[in-house]
Amino acid sequence: MRKIFLILFLFTAAFAQAQETISGKILDDKKQPLPGASLYWLNTTIGTSTIEDGTFNLPYSSENTQLVISYIGFRTDTLSIASPNYITYTMKLSSGKELDEVEVTKNRKSLERSYVKTANVSNMGSKELLKAACCNIGESFETNPSIDVNFSDALTGTRQIKMLGLTSPYLLIAEENIPAVRGASQAYGLSFVPGTWVESIQITKGAGSVVNGYESISGQINYELLKPVNDIPFFLNAYGSTGGRFELNTHFNKKVSDKWSSTLFVHGNTRVAKNDMNDDGFLDNPLAKQVNVMNRWQYTDAEKGWVSFINARYMRDEKQTGELDFDPDRDKLTTNYWGSEINTDKLDLSAKFGYVFPDMPFQSMGIQTAYNWHKQESYFGLKQYDIDQKSFYSNLIFNSIINNTLNKFSTGINFTYDNYDEFVNTTDVGRIDNSVGAFFEYTYDNTDNFSIVTGGRFDVHNRLGAFFTPRMHLRYNPWNKAVLRASAGRGKRAANIFAENQAYFGSSRELNILNSGGKVYGLDPEIAWNYGVSFMQGFTLFNKNAEFVVDFYRTDFENRAVVDVFASPQQVQFYNLEGASSANSLQLELNYEITHHFNIRTAYKYYDVTTDYTSGTAEMPLQSKHRFFTNVGYETHVKKGGKQWKFDFTYNWLGKQRLPYTGTNPVQEQMGNYSPAFSLMNAQITRTFSGVFEVYVGGENIGNYRQDKAILGASDPFGPYFDTSIVYAPVFGQMYYAGLRFKIK
Repeated sequence: MRKIFLILFLFTAAFAQAQETISGKILDDKKQPLPGASLYWLNTTIGTSTIEDGTFNLPYSSENTQLVISYIGFRTDTLSIASPNYITYTMKLSSGKELDEVEVTKNRKSLERSYVKTANVSNMGSKELLKAACCNIGESFETNPSIDVNFSDALTGTRQIKMLGLTSPYLLIAEENIPAVRGASQAYGLSFVPGTWVESIQITKGAGSVVNGYESISGQINYELLKPVNDIPFFLNAYGSTGGRFELNTHFNKKVSDKWSSTLFVHGNTRVAKNDMNDDGFLDNPLAKQVNVMNRWQYTDAEKGWVSFINARYMRDEKQTGELDFDPDRDKLTTNYWGSEINTDKLDLSAKFGYVFPDMPFQSMGIQTAYNWHKQESYFGLKQYDIDQKSFYSNLIFNSIINNTLNKFSTGINFTYDNYDEFVNTTDVGRIDNSVGAFFEYTYDNTDNFSIVTGGRFDVHNRLGAFFTPRMHLRYNPWNKAVLRASAGRGKRAANIFAENQAYFGSSRELNILNSGGKVYGLDPEIAWNYGVSFMQGFTLFNKNAEFVVDFYRTDFENRAVVDVFASPQQVQFYNLEGASSANSLQLELNYEITHHFNIRTAYKYYDVTTDYTSGTAEMPLQSKHRFFTNVGYETHVKKGGKQWKFDFTYNWLGKQRLPYTGTNPVQEQMGNYSPAFSLMNAQITRTFSGVFEVYVGGENIGNYRQDKAILGASDPFGPYFDTSIVYAPVFGQMYYAGLRFKIK
């Protein structure tokens, strides 16, 4: 594979250098990028237009010297070009005899796939996040066909996400490109990020960029927080549900000076009602409360090229679950009643500093730094699990070009330090990890029809050793509104087997590690290759826009920390892979604009995920092979004063799922080999009364589907058959909610 990557790199570099181009950026009179500006050589048919950030690339020849630039509402200009250099040009408004002012509007999609980006990225905007009353980003993917959302267990109500048939630990989840949900926070970390704080989410399928690290295998999720410089002075969101859950979000924004802006985010949630809809004597959802506060500062000096972000956040999250009559003050760590508490404190400090060279806007450098403290104290019946992680991350990045902006590169170094104090019952399994790495990534980007991003990084890790990580993405546009993508890459990670599999603490299963020679819990690091192809075709049907997408990805593990729940219902075994483990993912997606503001998004997904266990090859448990998804959204036209109705409906059908082995249990405590197929329906209606006030109502699991037996051995929770981890469907049943949003602009 290394030879293939080297040959492709040299080929594309030679191909790029064989062409001379002129490149640059077109701005408006306020120094903002102008996407869609037209450029062409005078008296020729050779031309192009600027993309989203106002940049362009255009073939250059010494025979072409007059460059015409035009944009509606601005004066058309002709520039004399003597050599293929980078240019930055500011357009002037047209004279009064022409158009005094032109407002161009576009109904931007809430979930977008790009035709010009090299990687297979879909962008979820703030509009998409509002389609479900997403209280945290773990609950914000219900309307996204690329992400599968499941409940992780029958106790905590926590949502677990999957992509390409693999669980979230195989994703790199980053906050503004700084790794965020990892290590101790893998189980509950997504529930610690309120949805109203998020501006957008970028979902990348396949191997991610080497700039962001070596751990991603199936893809990357990056969420961008609201920027203080663009935020409104005040925002309020209040939410309540029939499940007894209440939330309040407030944002306070202040422009301190012409360069400094600050936002204070305050989030609180609580669940006070005891619900037992299936009458098994256990809470369907935990009693909970969370306080989450962030102060975010932004410094911008466009003239000198500086932009910086500084964040400080503290969170306290408390959960209590178990039997209805459990009282922690009386029953903690006793056999009176089975109960559990999970209490988490989290402190995050981060800073990003970026500098763009004023005379060379294609060249920049930046540094990202973050300190994270995550402390979880928890017990599950008589089992205790405590983890205290202190982490430091830094990344220095330099971006520039080779000869012209068709040929770009990023290079830099990064350092990661993780100190884990971790106890399983009274056993100390703590460790210290640290790594230093250097990366180089080359991009050839002819926005017209071809681009490639290829790179590698070399890291030295105190436990994983020294290793090389290659990755590559290709894009080709064979014809109008068509894009073909391919990617390949390698990932390596240390599996945090206890933090990532906390669902098994809520059972009588013994946790057994069968290997002892590895350097992380006695196991070797996980290593996998991911390959994928994607094709997207845009077209019109009955004069309405449509898109058809086909994605196929395969992941092959060289080694895997196998989590075996097939050997015995009374055990979870962890061991190194001996044999093969792979995940195949096929997704067919069709998006169609039925009428203006009336859109349908539908997808079929097929997964083939298998692993060689000690008992033989088997499907991955709790993963359906077939899934069908449909989302329908409709908005009325905006009336005077900003009045509008918005309607959203989502349907999910999940095929049967392989269940963990329970065959040696008594008959009444068995669950069979497969779960039944089932459907879920969610809906929401929003009424906007003005540009500053709106209310919404909605329902989840409207069909009221519930798993028949969510907890094995519920009548004897301290006995040998108790298990809350075999959850394939909702436990609570239907739930309805209402809320309001208020803004001061």
